[in-house]
Amino acid sequence: MGARIAITGASGQYGSIVADALVAQGRAADLILITRSPVKLADRAAQGCAVRYGDYDKPETLVTALAGADKLLLISGTRVGARVVQHRAAIDGAVAAGVGHVLYTSFIGIDDPANPAEVRHDHIETERLIRASGLGFTMLRDAHYADSMILMAGPGVMASGAWVSNAGEGLEAMVWREDCALCAVAALTGDGHEGQVYDITGPALESFAQVTATMAEVTGIPLTYRSVDDATQYAMFDAMGIPRRPVDDQFVGGIPWNSDDMVTFGRAIREGFLAICSNDVERLLGRPPRSTREMIEDNVEFLRAAARPAG
Repeated sequence: MGARIAITGASGQYGSIVADALVAQGRAADLILITRSPVKLADRAAQGCAVRYGDYDKPETLVTALAGADKLLLISGTRVGARVVQHRAAIDGAVAAGVGHVLYTSFIGIDDPANPAEVRHDHIETERLIRASGLGFTMLRDAHYADSMILMAGPGVMASGAWVSNAGEGLEAMVWREDCALCAVAALTGDGHEGQVYDITGPALESFAQVTATMAEVTGIPLTYRSVDDATQYAMFDAMGIPRRPVDDQFVGGIPWNSDDMVTFGRAIREGFLAICSNDVERLLGRPPRSTREMIEDNVEFLRAAARPAG
């Protein structure tokens, strides 16, 4: 048996990709999958993984869940603004359980205190706690997921014919969630990653206007990009019924976001804080990261279908 790897949030999308890859490598017996809902991971137990109950909001459960783990992949929680307390529980649990190395799914651009993205505080504070814990660490600073924009926001863009955003002409290098998760697998299973901070980004900086133009080109459906100010963006989300603050397990039109998060995110892009593009994905995976265009091409029929009137 190799090093035992614990994964928090193991039933989520990111955790599922990591678990799939490690099981495919024959590492099922090395995996400790931690979840609030073990029943969701019954299939993993059948594959030979250890499935354990653990809840960020019940710190005492995490020490037990992490028993025997050598490494912990700490996948950040979904409750923006409340994650530091949750992550502290996992870090303290890892220390108490004797875990040696924590890998954390952080976020790009968080070193600059002027970055207005609400998510910055959660991630920079979690990184600080990990460093202060004395544990070995690897920070996987993921860029904005292309999946979120193309697969979750994309249908609304296609249906309305317009991408409306407060990101202005700001640039970012959106990255596939799968590429992020596979980078985590590489860092979990390879050598030389302790003490490293990786910027996990897509291959090129682009604006939402450029992404909109690519969607129009690939789908063959005319789309426009409309830049709005923060107040207008808030009003749009309010009208859609999206909460300003995060609500656990609440989805509006299939989207689990909250507007404080999204509007500050757009502002961070507009003001240049997320204009980061690195070659770390290629260093970790031995191939370039996949592009936003490739995601649009891979989902072209899904996007075209969203543009067709119902009925």
